[in-house]
Amino acid sequence: MKRKLAVLAMSAALACSMIAGCGSAASDSASTAASSAAASSAAEEAEEETEETVAESAEVVDDQAAADNVAALIDAIYVQERTDETDAQCAEAKEAWDALTDEQKELVEGEEADPDYFGRDTGDASLDDPRNGDEIGENELLVVSFGTSFNDTRVADIKGIEDALEEAYPDWSVRRAFTAQIIINHVQARDGEAIDNVQQALDRAVDNGVKNLVVQPTHLMKGAEYDELCEALEEYTDKFENVVVAEPLLGEVGEDATVINDDKEAVAEAVVAEAVAEAGYDSAADAADDGVAFVFMGHGTSHEAKVSYSQMQTQMGELGYDNAFIGTVEGEPEETACEAVIDAVAEAGFTKVILRPLMVVSGDHANNDMAGDDDDSWKSMFNASEKFESVDTQISGLGRIEAVQDLYIAHSAAAIDSIQ
Repeated sequence: MKRKLAVLAMSAALACSMIAGCGSAASDSASTAASSAAASSAAEEAEEETEETVAESAEVVDDQAAADNVAALIDAIYVQERTDETDAQCAEAKEAWDALTDEQKELVEGEEADPDYFGRDTGDASLDDPRNGDEIGENELLVVSFGTSFNDTRVADIKGIEDALEEAYPDWSVRRAFTAQIIINHVQARDGEAIDNVQQALDRAVDNGVKNLVVQPTHLMKGAEYDELCEALEEYTDKFENVVVAEPLLGEVGEDATVINDDKEAVAEAVVAEAVAEAGYDSAADAADDGVAFVFMGHGTSHEAKVSYSQMQTQMGELGYDNAFIGTVEGEPEETACEAVIDAVAEAGFTKVILRPLMVVSGDHANNDMAGDDDDSWKSMFNASEKFESVDTQISGLGRIEAVQDLYIAHSAAAIDSIQ
C-alpha cells in the first residue's frame, strides 16, 4: 500500500512539473510577442517622427524660398533706372508679397529688401495726388522733388508745397516729378500710385503741347540733384517756347560760410520758430534758458554746395539763435558730423537736445538716421554720449511750413515773371 502511495505521489509531482514547464514556455512566448509588438510600435513612432521632421524641414525650406523670392523681386525694382518691365515687376513683387503668410513675411531679407518695404505703415497713400494727369494746357509748373515713400510725409511736405503753388497760380497746371526712381517704384509697388520721373513728366508736357514750362525744384540747395535736373532739361529746351528753372529753397550757394542771402535767413527763422513752438516754448531764448539746444539735421553732400550748411550755421548765429546747431547725415562739411555736433552742443553748456530735420521732406533720413532706434542713429549717439539729460526728436519736414511754402511761391513767381 505504501509502495502504491509512493508511486502516486511521484506521478503527481511529475505532472506538476510538466504543468509548470508548460506554463513557463507560454509565458516566455507571450513576453517575446509583447517585446516584438513594442519594438514594432516604437519603430512606427520613430518613422512617423522622422516623417514629421522631414515635413517640417521641407516647410521651413519652402517658407524661406517663398520669402527669398519676394526679396529678389524687391531688389529687382530697387533701382534708379526705369525700364519697359518696371510696371510688371512692381505688380509681381506686390502680388508675391501678398501671397506670403505673416511668418514668411518676417523672413524677407535681400540686398535692399526687408519686411518694411511692403509691411511698414507710413500712412494713407490715397490722400496723396500724384499730379500725373494730361490736359495740361500751355502753361505748366512742374514741381520736381527727390521724393519719399513715407505717405504721410509725402502728403504734408511735397503735396503741401504743390497745393500752395496751385493755389497761388491757378492759371498754371501744377504737375509732379520725382528724381528718385527707387522711391517711385516703391510707392507704385506698395500703394499702386504712379508718379512720373523727370523724363516721363517732360514727355507728358511735350505730348500735351505745353509752351511755357517753369520747373520748381523742391531741393534744399543747388547740389548734385539740382545739377542733374538741369542736365536733363537741356535735352528738352527746343521742345518748348520757354523753359525756366526756379531757385531751390536756399537760393544761391555763395562763395563761403559768411555769404548769406535772404532765403537762408527766412528758412532759419521759419524752422526755428516751428521747432520752438512744437517744443512748447515762447522763444528760442526761453528754450536756451531751460538748457535746450535745437539740432537741425540735413543730408550733407560732397558737392561744393555743402557750404550752404555752414552758411545756415552762420545765419543762426546772426539771428541770435545760440542754441541752434546744424548737422548732416553725411558729415559734410566736417563740422556738421554727428560727433562734432555732440561736442559743440555739450561745450556750449546745453543739457537737453531736440533733434529736427533740416530737410524739405521728413522721410527715411528723419525717421531712421535721425530718430531711429539703431545704434548709429543720431538719437542713439546723442544718448550714448551721456552728455545730456534728455534727447527728443521732432519728425517734421520743411515743406509743411507755411513760410517755406511762401518762399517756393516767390521763387516760382520770379521764374514766371521772367517769361511774361
